[in-house]
Amino acid sequence: MADEALSAGAVARRLGVAVTTLRTWHQRYGLGPSEHVPGHHRRYTPADLARLEIMRQLTGDGVSPAAAARWARQAPAPAPPQALGPTPRPHAARDGGGSTIPVGRAGPVARGLARAAMRLDSAVIGETIAHALVTDGVVATWDGLLRPVLAGIGERHAATAGLIEVEHLMSRCVSEALAAVARARPTAEPARILLSCADEEQHSLPLEVLAAALAEAGVGYRMLGPRVPVAALVEAVTRTGPAAVVLWSHTRATADPHQLAAVLAAPCRPLLALAAGPGWRADTLPTGVVRPLDLTEAVSLAVAVRDSLDRSMTG
Repeated sequence: MADEALSAGAVARRLGVAVTTLRTWHQRYGLGPSEHVPGHHRRYTPADLARLEIMRQLTGDGVSPAAAARWARQAPAPAPPQALGPTPRPHAARDGGGSTIPVGRAGPVARGLARAAMRLDSAVIGETIAHALVTDGVVATWDGLLRPVLAGIGERHAATAGLIEVEHLMSRCVSEALAAVARARPTAEPARILLSCADEEQHSLPLEVLAAALAEAGVGYRMLGPRVPVAALVEAVTRTGPAAVVLWSHTRATADPHQLAAVLAAPCRPLLALAAGPGWRADTLPTGVVRPLDLTEAVSLAVAVRDSLDRSMTG
């Protein structure tokens, strides 16, 4: 049982609630951790988690906390871990439709984050993302946690034309968490990587993820952000002389290969030009432009060009 027991923080992230909420449910309604190892904090067992899930579901449906707690305490013991599934909720609306965000095969933390996003609970969203960034790093957090939730929001919006407010809040929380990573990892090395969105491209969040991953790797960069006209991009390349330029395009409408050709024709041509994002088509890219397959490859290429430049300067 000890291997299955969870801390309060882990349970909060799974449920998509604040740790203070768990503490309140424990103190007021007796829904606390039941496993106790001498000399350690109490831990939540699968049975505790199942009852708290009922509590969260019912209170989310508008049932008073006191009534929800009574139902939760009366819940039968859960099935063995491999057979665990959602516990039926008495007199409660079933999850689904427009009330949930699909996250595919992503784990319980992603489901908790999706629930917090639906509640527009920016505090829990921020805490969940910050913990994941510290524990798992930028790339794993983006691929395993943030992308599934953001994709689920987009899927739900496509089906219902709703959740615009959820997407805006979630994107803002992600941006703030990524910016905190960059602030926490300043580097003294020159900013050799230039990050820019294509002209008229407003979808800059994946570029912010790359910036945070570079900061985590100790690579200096400059971020120009969304909607950078090609003339301004070339001017920035000319003035700063970056070793690599990353140009992000999310859609075909903004993926004009002439922008990349202009970068390569700049007076101070970069060693590497990366066409990042799903907007680009490999068969339209100018010769010499690299199209990374994913975030991991983009980071690896940036690190490699940084290291190559360092070797050439010291050799």
